[in-house]
Amino acid sequence: QVQLVESGGALVQPGGSLRLSCAASGIIVSINTMGWYRQAPGKQRELVATITRGGPTNYADSMKGRFTISRDNAKNTVYLQMNSLVPGDTAVYYCYADGWEGPTIRFFNSWGQGTQVTVSS
Repeated sequence: QVQLVESGGALVQPGGSLRLSCAASGIIVSINTMGWYRQAPGKQRELVATITRGGPTNYADSMKGRFTISRDNAKNTVYLQMNSLVPGDTAVYYCYADGWEGPTIRFFNSWGQGTQVTVSS
């Protein structure tokens, strides 16, 4: 099974920036979509942004202009650059990926364990 490991979560002051990373490992044939979701206490998990292998991106409206998703296909890694953070961005951020894995070629979709982002003064 393809595993995802996130890093980069931290405590940051309002207006600050953070960069999250998520690396996929395993017998990976190809990764289609990679993305980030978040879940705040007492709320449902919500989309932050996704990016396909070819590059097209999709953002939640509240993140447009502040967050930027990117990926390095050679490293099977996705990044999330977060700027102008506000307390409402406080949440556990989860990495997501889907695609094809081996050795017997099959479709996978995986989630990371999550990384905590706290925006507070």
